[in-house]
Parts: sequence; structure tokens; C-alpha cells
Amino acid sequence: MSSEKREIYFDNAATSFPKPDGVEAGLLNFHRHLGASAGRGAYPRAVLSGRLLEDTRKLLASFFNIRKPSQIIFTFNASDALNLAIKGLDWRLGDNAVVSMMEHNSIMRPLHALKNRKGIKIIKVKASPEGLIDPIDVAKAIDSHTRLVALVHASNVTGTIQPIAEVGDIARRKGVPFLVDAAQSAGALPIDVEAMKIDLLAFPGHKALLGPLGTGALYIREGLDLETLREGGTGSQSEHEVQPDFLPDKYEPGSHNLLGIAGWKEALDFLTKETVAKVRAREMRLTEHFIDGISKIKALDIYGPKNAAKRVAVVSVRLGDFAPLELSHRLFERGKLMTRSGLHCAPGAHQTIGTYPLGTTRFSFGAFNTPQDIETAISTLAAIAKNPTVAIQ
Repeated sequence: MSSEKREIYFDNAATSFPKPDGVEAGLLNFHRHLGASAGRGAYPRAVLSGRLLEDTRKLLASFFNIRKPSQIIFTFNASDALNLAIKGLDWRLGDNAVVSMMEHNSIMRPLHALKNRKGIKIIKVKASPEGLIDPIDVAKAIDSHTRLVALVHASNVTGTIQPIAEVGDIARRKGVPFLVDAAQSAGALPIDVEAMKIDLLAFPGHKALLGPLGTGALYIREGLDLETLREGGTGSQSEHEVQPDFLPDKYEPGSHNLLGIAGWKEALDFLTKETVAKVRAREMRLTEHFIDGISKIKALDIYGPKNAAKRVAVVSVRLGDFAPLELSHRLFERGKLMTRSGLHCAPGAHQTIGTYPLGTTRFSFGAFNTPQDIETAISTLAAIAKNPTVAIQ
């Protein structure tokens, strides 16, 4: 019998793994039995592909309390959705965007592109050493030139959950569109776009929503108009050489990633039965277990809130003099633990918590991690801290 250790996946903040069994079945079913592009024909397979799109939109609308499924635009991923949300606004010289120091580059890089091209300004709201912002600081930062408030819901570095509803209320009262980056929260936390006063919600399908890579979406509040970034065939109003002006066709030119969406729908069906609340409760227990266990390790620094209820299942650490990349190598070498090291595309977050420029080693748990996985992580970290030069057999 082999004594080789089982590999344990702790990189769910990048993409979730494994996926529910139904995801693979959905991919195979579409590949083998449908295969048609939606909206391009009257034959049964094309009609079924169109129905798949609309059924998936309806499922997503139910997750986020979105009144009209047509307000959900399918994208390649969350970064693609954020580019549409940010660049689609009517920016003018002197306008500004209010963001936090905790933002991912998927928000910061589109904004910097607009800064270079259109002369906009970026106002960064500070965060606490745990990565938490104060809504009052957001209110103070908004002025008559503010065109957008953009905020990550949960940090991919510290896991910190931001006060989205409070910021949404401030932005709505001031008449400024509010964009939420839900890359780490969609599927992991309850989100209600109406109650939280979210105007634009960008989210991936492949993280906590458990779908395949290459899937994502953007919710656009009714009445908020964005410029198109791409134009092309939609199968609708084909007699016109201009893009249709109704949703979702306005923002969905070309054939969809229906293979990915077929798998995503199965993941959403799984989460509907499992419920986000149950997944959240389980991940909180895993996170609390992990933080409690590693808190006893000397020379280990843990970043973000110590209270698991105030974070998603993302925990960044530094151990003694280990560079984050070296620690990740040791974790895999000794315990077959798959973690992610570096700046995690969020340099401002690392500046905030004092880990710039090397970053941290990040553990991120998912729907299928177990308490035994956490015990293995704790014991492996403890062993490295105790004997950093000795390999574990």
C-alpha cells in the first residue's frame, strides 16, 4: 500500500476545486448532446441552448435578489465584468473614483487605464491593519466629481468582509453608482443587491459559485446605462448594423461560453440545494479551527480579523524569515498542501497590512475542505516552524 500523502487544495480564492459532481456531467451533456449556439437557429438544440442561458440567468437572479434576470450580463470572468462596469461609465476629465486600499488589480488597473486616457483621479480610502474600511471615510471622500464608488466585498488577502450595505446606502444617498467586486463573496456570503443598494455587481462563476473557469457575470441596475466595450452579432435585430440597445444583447455579442455555462448551472443547482448559508457556516468553522490551531505557532504572523465571522475563508500568514514563496514550496513538499504566495494581485492590501513587497502565503478554504484537511495544515505549519530544514517523510 502506498504511503504517499494526499494532495490538499487550499487555493479556492483563485478558483474552487473540486467542483460538484454535476458540473462535469453538465459539461459533458452539453458537449455530447447540445453543442449549439443560442439565438442562432430554430432547431431544437439551439432552442435548448437559449433556454440554458435564461435558466442560468434566473438562478443567478435568485441568488442575489435581482428583479430582472435580463440585467445579468454573462462575461468571461469577474475581471471582464469589472472592465465593463468601470470603462462603460461616462468618464470625463476631472472625474474621480473612490476605492479602498484593499482593492484587487481587477479594479485598480482599469481605473489607472482611465486615469492615463481620460485624466480621471483615483481616491483611495485607508483601511485598518486588519483590512477593514470605515464607511464614514467613504462618505468624506465623495465629492461633486465622484463618478463611481468601487469596493471589494471580501479581501482576497485578509478575507476581511467590508460594510457593503453601509457604503451602498451612502453612495445611493449621494447619487453615485456603487460597484461591488464580489470575486470572493459570491456564493460564500449572502448578497442582496436591493437591500445593499448595489448598482453594479461583478462576480466570477469559477470561485465560490463552484462553476468552471471562463465564467462570470455583471449585474447592471435597471436605469444605469453603460457604453459597450464590444459589439457584434447577437442573433437579434440582425437587419441593423448597430448593436441592439436592450439587455442582455447589448453587452453580449458573439457566441456564449455555453459549455462553461452548462457546468455553471449545475453548480448553481447544487448550491441552491446546499444553500449559501450552510456553506458559509461550514467554512466559518474551518477558518476558526485553522486560526485557533496556528495561533499557537511561534514566529507565525496571521493577518486579517481573528474572528472568523468577520472574514471569508481566506487566511494569509508569514512564518519567521521564510519568504512566502519558499513557505509555499515547503508546505507542498512536506504536507502536499497547495497554497498561493506573493501579492495576490492586491498590492494596496499588502501595503495596508505591512507585508509589501514580498506578500504572504495564503490558505483559502472551500466547500469541500474537511476538518482533517485543516488539522494537516496546522501540523505541517507547526513542523516547519519547529524544524525548518528537516523534511517530513
